[in-house]
Amino acid sequence: MSSTQAHGIQVDRTSTEPQPLSGEEEIKVPIDESQTSPEQIRQVVRLIQCQICSLPLRDPFILPCGRTICKKCLPRTHERDSISFFATPDRLQGIWCSFPECAKEHAVGDCSPDVALARVLAGVEAELRKGMEAALGSEVSTHIVTRDQWEEAGVPSLRRPETTSVLLKGGRLLATYTMAQMGELKYDTEVAYTRPLTDGQATLDTAVLAQVKEAARSEADCQICYALFYDPVTTPCGHTFCRSCLQRVLDHAKYCPVCRRGLSIQPVGNTDSCPSNLFPSNLLLSKMIAYFWADLLEERRLAVIAEGLHSGNRDYDIAVFVCTLSFPTMPTFLHVFEPRYRLMIRRALEGDRTFGMVSYSGSGFVELGTRLRIVNVEFFPDGRSLVETIGTSRFRIIEHDNLDGYVVAKIRTINDVSISEEEEMEATEVRRGRSNSAAVDSVAGSVSPRRNGFPTNRAEVETAATSTLMAFGADFVQRMQHQSVGWLTAQILEIYGDCPDDPAIFPWWFANILPVRDSEKYRLLNTTSVRERLKICCGWIFEWERNSW
Repeated sequence: MSSTQAHGIQVDRTSTEPQPLSGEEEIKVPIDESQTSPEQIRQVVRLIQCQICSLPLRDPFILPCGRTICKKCLPRTHERDSISFFATPDRLQGIWCSFPECAKEHAVGDCSPDVALARVLAGVEAELRKGMEAALGSEVSTHIVTRDQWEEAGVPSLRRPETTSVLLKGGRLLATYTMAQMGELKYDTEVAYTRPLTDGQATLDTAVLAQVKEAARSEADCQICYALFYDPVTTPCGHTFCRSCLQRVLDHAKYCPVCRRGLSIQPVGNTDSCPSNLFPSNLLLSKMIAYFWADLLEERRLAVIAEGLHSGNRDYDIAVFVCTLSFPTMPTFLHVFEPRYRLMIRRALEGDRTFGMVSYSGSGFVELGTRLRIVNVEFFPDGRSLVETIGTSRFRIIEHDNLDGYVVAKIRTINDVSISEEEEMEATEVRRGRSNSAAVDSVAGSVSPRRNGFPTNRAEVETAATSTLMAFGADFVQRMQHQSVGWLTAQILEIYGDCPDDPAIFPWWFANILPVRDSEKYRLLNTTSVRERLKICCGWIFEWERNSW
């Protein structure tokens, strides 16, 4: 047996079973509603421990997968390979996630300080310090021993040989927290208390836990709805909101409501506008809320459901104008003269100023469309109107009906994959292209320099970098301008603007100006990545240059 003295606290480590004090048998208090049983106390302390270093969380950073660690526990950064889309300096640096459940590569730019959680933890730590100061002046102390997770699971043969036995001031909650603070309590280790729970311990635990919950509660409100977080989502800038609140913000903007940083997502207008693949839930904050305020969380759940019903989640989500192809971020101009569509436009203006646009097909209309937001309307004395709109998001019609002559529909929003998934797709395909090129050179008996120019066929399009695909498209547009082709006129450019340099916008712009069959343009609406759309555009270029169209 060995022992050390730390801050006036006797710490014993032994490789044998810890013996109860004074020959008393170890007592485990069953779980009850007091939240002071051993299991519940351990859960409270675990909520504020870093899963990597096991110390209380300091400067919490949230990862893109929704998990939280200390800033000092962030893995070492490395250069990310074969990424050209959205290749900002902070996205070209990456880390490998420390959590086995994820184990993915994260861009440094997606890892941020968790502002809300930092405030919650600061309040919790302040109350625990107050409790420890009060405990030092009392006679209350707790003897605590660690129990390996395998031992708790009934597999003692796999348990760690070393355990820790400590006598600490305060009740069970303060003693367990102090043990973690000392670095003597691993995140996955359970604890046991060798004496029965005394009135003094129970009173102190209850008082400290109440103060901890109150301090944490004051920092657990959403800055949009000012209520308890419901399904908290932390943006890449580190600010946290309810998922439903962030969804309402993204309905008309793509900036953080607090710091105004861009959120790298197209503004959309549907309940799927804040999907989990783009904004995972803040897992640790969700656990805290579910543990500390389960009753308030249930009230919030019911309130969110009632709000959705009251806000008009009717049998159908959107009115649909059956007319032409429209695309996100691009303008669509409409001459509205049919009585049914005059009524639809008036109702849209009285509501959220949005409606859906789909094109005709042989059997009626297609199932994929674009949500349009009304920007400006000019009415004529006879009831006709000229309507200027901008595309916001894409959707698929799930079910439809007729209302006063026009179509209404249930829809499902079509969202792009996250930027990290986009980067992973590009890196995989570019590496495959390099491998194939090396194999061809090996068979030919020579090693040719890497091709730095544009793709010359569809096979090369599949493995070209996203930036190369974008440059190829922009080069084609520039050549067409120099040739003064009839479809690329000054009037067209005045309507849709000059050729964009943003790969996320270019395909939509290109589809509007290039005289391609609508059936080809329609393919863009069903895509889920920028890279996929750029490949389609490059295919159009090859077809055009072969005079197929």
